[in-house]
Formats: sequence, C-alpha cells, structure tokens
Amino acid sequence: MRYAGTAHKVGDHIDTDAIIPARFLVTTDAQKLGENCMEGLEHGWVARVKSGDIMVGGRNFGCGSSREHAPIAILGAGMPVVVAHSFARIFYRNGFNMGLLLLEVGDDVDKIADGDDIEVDAASGVITNRTTGATIPCAPVPQSMRELLDTGGLVPYVRARLERENG
Repeated sequence: MRYAGTAHKVGDHIDTDAIIPARFLVTTDAQKLGENCMEGLEHGWVARVKSGDIMVGGRNFGCGSSREHAPIAILGAGMPVVVAHSFARIFYRNGFNMGLLLLEVGDDVDKIADGDDIEVDAASGVITNRTTGATIPCAPVPQSMRELLDTGGLVPYVRARLERENG
C-alpha cells in the first residue's frame, strides 16, 4: 500500500463537524460528501485537493461526534490517507471501517508542511517527505487491516469473506 500526493495540513482538534458539517448529512454518497469536505473549516477548502492527495492533521483529529460521514467525506474528496499527530478514538475506528487509512505519527507530524509532496508506505510504516527528504516512522499497517482497506472497508470486507466461505 503506497500512496503519494500533496499534503493538505490542518490544525489540532479538527472535529467531525469541521470535516463534514451537519447540513450536508442528507446523503451517504461519498462524492457528494467529498464535495463539501472541510466545509466547516473553510468554505471551498476541497477545491485545492487533487485525487490521491493526503490530509495531515494535528492532535485529536476527528474529535466530536461519531458520524461515519466524516471519513466518507475525506475519501469522497479523493484523499485515501490521513496522517496525524493523533486521532479521536471513535474516528480512528470509523476511518478503517469506511476504508480510510489513518497513520498516527505524534510530534513527527511537524516534519510535514502544507503543500509538501509526501509518500506513504503503509506496509513498511514509512512516510517520506519528498519535499524536504525527511522520513517519518509509523506503525506498519497489519496485513489483516490492509485487506480490510483494500476491499473498501468493513462492510465490503465481511461481504467478500462471507461469499468466499459460503461459495
């Protein structure tokens, strides 16, 4: 699992209402939610994102409510990965359940600036800032979790597994 893109850095304590405000929760369509990603932080924020870019958060990213729409909105905006200092516990679980890769790097998040070109190797647990040359270690994503992410999240993973088992 390798990803590369432009870093879009946001601050500490970005809550789920900043990621996708409640007024946009009339759908679960990833594309529609993605069109309004980070609208609670800055109007039009998502316009600068290209498919494959990487969100970089500070401390306690995804705090607030337990809405599953937040990781769906990030994915819908074209960002398959969030690297952050730390994540709110429920957001962390929801992210993986929805198929969003989340990597916690602690204070090393400061080695990434907004606009840097970064590469993520989730299997080996290395993030490379290709702009500065800095490398950031993180916990490698276990094979079982990579399979969950590869299938698009928990529901598609379980569905595929049941199909295999029931032939």
